[in-house]
Amino acid sequence: MSNELKIKREETAGKIWSHVRSKWLVETPEETVRQEYLLILANEYGFSLDQIAEELDLTGPGSASARADFVIWRTAKDKADDNAPFIIVECKSDNVTIKPQDYGQGENYARICDAPFFVTHNSRETKYWRVEKDKVPGYTEEIENIPHSNASDKAIKELLSKLRVFKEKEFADLLHQCHNVIRNREKKDPAAAFDEIAKVLFIKVYVERQLLTRRSKENLFTVDVLRRQISDNPLDNLFQETKRAYASDKIFDDDERINLKPATGEEIVRRLEKYNLSDTSEDVKGVAFERFLGRTFRGEIGQFFTPRTIVEFMVHMVGPQEEEIVCDPASGSGGFLIQAFEVVREKILADSDREYNAFKVKVETITSLSEEQRAKKLQDKFNELQMHLDQRREGSRLWKLSNRCIYGTDANDRMARTSKMNMIMHGDGHGGVHHHDGFLNINGIFEGRFDIILTNPPFGANVEPSDRVLEVDITVSSEAESRYLQEYGNLYQEAQNRVKAALNKPIASLFDLPKNAKAKIKTEVLFLERCLNLLKPGGRLGIVLPEGIFNNPSLAYVREFIEDRAFLRAVVSLPQETFISSGASVKCSLLFLQRFTEEEQQCFDNTYTVAKAEVAAMYADEIRTEQVRLETAIEKTKQAKDSDQRKVLQKELKDYLKEMEARQVAETRKLLKERFDYPIFMYEADKVGISATGEEDENELYPNPKQPDSCTKTCIEWYREFLADPQGFAETGVAE
Repeated sequence: MSNELKIKREETAGKIWSHVRSKWLVETPEETVRQEYLLILANEYGFSLDQIAEELDLTGPGSASARADFVIWRTAKDKADDNAPFIIVECKSDNVTIKPQDYGQGENYARICDAPFFVTHNSRETKYWRVEKDKVPGYTEEIENIPHSNASDKAIKELLSKLRVFKEKEFADLLHQCHNVIRNREKKDPAAAFDEIAKVLFIKVYVERQLLTRRSKENLFTVDVLRRQISDNPLDNLFQETKRAYASDKIFDDDERINLKPATGEEIVRRLEKYNLSDTSEDVKGVAFERFLGRTFRGEIGQFFTPRTIVEFMVHMVGPQEEEIVCDPASGSGGFLIQAFEVVREKILADSDREYNAFKVKVETITSLSEEQRAKKLQDKFNELQMHLDQRREGSRLWKLSNRCIYGTDANDRMARTSKMNMIMHGDGHGGVHHHDGFLNINGIFEGRFDIILTNPPFGANVEPSDRVLEVDITVSSEAESRYLQEYGNLYQEAQNRVKAALNKPIASLFDLPKNAKAKIKTEVLFLERCLNLLKPGGRLGIVLPEGIFNNPSLAYVREFIEDRAFLRAVVSLPQETFISSGASVKCSLLFLQRFTEEEQQCFDNTYTVAKAEVAAMYADEIRTEQVRLETAIEKTKQAKDSDQRKVLQKELKDYLKEMEARQVAETRKLLKERFDYPIFMYEADKVGISATGEEDENELYPNPKQPDSCTKTCIEWYREFLADPQGFAETGVAE
């Protein structure tokens, strides 16, 4: 449109034009954010300049200053008559998530002048709020949007009633309603019905992202828009467009379609269209989606999902950092990968924000700079940081996080696809997620490559001798092979060679823990070895395991295998009911390990060798004497041709040597633990944020609003104290 407002700059002078104040301003990053948002208010919401005030002091003389970035009146006459404003806008230039104190500032400004709406906006996100006049200050409710300038009283009333933030239970219930609609109308089994729900959700996320990018006023994911299309299946048309947008990710088959009657698809869209998934909290969306998944698949394909509180706790326990590579070899719906991605992304954004603010303080102390020069330096620094935060720019900090640091695989194709879609909904990182057997090397997942492994492997099942390495399991396209060789070099080639050498052999033959590759072995046992193998020296592992791994005498060899390769950093015992709502009744603990570095492994091996030699020397004479006695006695029975007595003596010798070997092993390990001793953090949790029925509960694992009153410090706070002084902490009796 010819009358659209546009940004006006005097580049050489470092100035930006304020349309509202009709003056040139020094262009700081904060001012850029403000003037760019003015364009949205004018061009998209239709507010005229004579309805808007900028940098308005909302308090009278003698009061503390309270300047709002924008104050908007419903009409120009309301502004001229000094009536109460309509909307208050508070802008920030920060890259980090808008903080509660920013909500409070906007709400405070809105309450001062009796405005019913306020907006908090920065370079990363925009949130819309309503002011509840009958509630105490600090009570905020987020809504889905603010009214356009021509909104009717009815439209404003409806908007005030549309809360943007919805509870995970509400959304999970909505997904179940949609699932039931498909099952009842289309007569599909639960898994097939889920596939259709997943496709429709993916369409919705795609459309919302297009809206954000184009800032379009028309949402294509609505019943009204679908009905206007001349097509036999308008929803499938949208799905095909979505597929094309993500074609390189191969999430869907080329011939995949929406397998719903148009009326059924329309009903699903009608139920989902009022929710904005792109702007919904990741926690809410993630928990809701996993609740839905858990209830849908429980008993159908044997899948269960790790509660979000456990995922968050485990991720914070291992503490992923920028440029560390994270993997989940049994990724399920992608919960661990999503949380790790979010944690590192927030660290990068916060670090960028700290760097900018530190630079700002430094620049403001240089008295020789003019205001324009100071603003130019700030703008240049801000632009430089923004380049590093552009996720689409290859090589940027967020691009590296999204494309080079997050990997996962799942043996179930539905779960692998769900994981990819879930990650896309949460901001990306999906490119490293594959449908593949987590025990085998393929793509970017192979031994010695990862800084962090986070996983909740399948329990209770067995890896059978009939589970073999098949050609189809390890075949990649020549294009992919070329890319992986270029990216990972000889490490990838060696990893591929290992699995190719095991072609048609039992999968268990690739591992050391199985005592016999022809016998079955527990899946969780093999996953433990796989996770350790995937780690780099010094890498960290957080894994959910059934408690039998920790205390079953028959699995002592598994515990010793771990102790010989890694430090046991922490064991956190979970209450029995933790996974009941997810479909699993087994009592579990969380194990946190750190694989030995090469130097630590050498130190351990040397300590073990010395201890073994000492114990062997201690028993050598005794064993030699007894062995000579029994062998002499056996020889006499041969001369006497007393075969029965010979068999008795041979068994006695065999049993004796076996007993002495076991005794030496036990004493060697005892001596080893004394000489290679270190504290281990142990914690038994009662409240972990989820009840047996899946409801939100008190949580003692990490600081949160539902922390039990009796909990002076959460588990993770105790653990951080332990890490700061393990030996001193151990003396208090909290660690072992």
